[in-house]
Amino acid sequence: MTRPLLVVLAEPLAVHDALRDALAGTGPAILPHPAPSSVAGRVPDTVPQKVAVVVETSGSTGRPKRVALSADALLASAAASDTALGGPGQWMLALPAHYIAGINVLVRSLAAETLPVFLDPTGFTAERFVEACERFVHPRRFVSLVPAQLARLLDSEEAVAQLQGFATILVGGQAIPAGLADRALLAGVRITRTYGSSETSGGCVYDGRPIGDTRVRITDGRVELAGSVLAEEYLDDPRRTAFAFREEHGDRWYRTDDAGELVDGVLRVLGRLDDVIVSGGVKVALPAVEETVRGMPGLESAVVVAAPHPEWGEAPVVVTEHPADLDAVRDAVSARLGRPAAPARILHVDRIPMLPSGKPDRLAIAALVIGG
Repeated sequence: MTRPLLVVLAEPLAVHDALRDALAGTGPAILPHPAPSSVAGRVPDTVPQKVAVVVETSGSTGRPKRVALSADALLASAAASDTALGGPGQWMLALPAHYIAGINVLVRSLAAETLPVFLDPTGFTAERFVEACERFVHPRRFVSLVPAQLARLLDSEEAVAQLQGFATILVGGQAIPAGLADRALLAGVRITRTYGSSETSGGCVYDGRPIGDTRVRITDGRVELAGSVLAEEYLDDPRRTAFAFREEHGDRWYRTDDAGELVDGVLRVLGRLDDVIVSGGVKVALPAVEETVRGMPGLESAVVVAAPHPEWGEAPVVVTEHPADLDAVRDAVSARLGRPAAPARILHVDRIPMLPSGKPDRLAIAALVIGG
């Protein structure tokens, strides 16, 4: 059996209303998109009956995917989050409504029967955040942010005063620099680090521990996840679906693209498996280089990408909006990760290209490095 699929303009209130009907089964499945008229590729008229929402990934590191999620998976995610956070509350939507983190906020709000506070993520500023906080009516406040948004808010005394009143702030979408987490702690701001993806209905691991019935394992260094939050399939892509989702002894596992380890039951994500380069015959994990660089003063938002090197084949390059001393950066990285991981150069730019979700646009950044 199938149901209609409707492409919906990713305007928060429009997605909220269409999502309510999609989850209840009284309306069509939806594919939120910022510009419905420019959706890439053909969109099918119908989807399997169980599918309620299709999420199109940003394609920040590769070809975009369309992840088909059931109402059961999305509601299971909301219930698990509710339990992990100690009960329901009112959410602020500060992320795009066509990304899974934004959709998650709307699902949680519908499940709790509270209207979210809407904040336009394309015009995100500390001042607008403070103004939006005045619209809360529930005593328990929550918001999901990406690290760049949190960093901006921590620079504002007025925003910090508001953040201190939140039950917690979910922070995910990318690795959180250690310095940023320390700043939040010192400011009295409670944060919860989240890990997940569209394929897992969003965050399913909080502060390294799975929530709900989610299970985590490491297979050959790869993070794999199981539980009721898993997506149904990649829409119209059976080969990719068969590779990413595996049945084993009655359990269904999702193979992420992330490397990780479990230490006393706590997941530590080490970076993407495809973010490992070979420099001078030595494997170098770019996320580890980036983490080290971001721990240096003034480089908290720096991005590290690979670039061709005439002698070593490939080498890390640091891209930053703030001037930095190459020798100091190389010494810091070498001390922690070894000399082969030391960046070959630093590219100073006026502004680091960003995706609407708040993540660095790594494809655009790599193009700048190659062109520069």
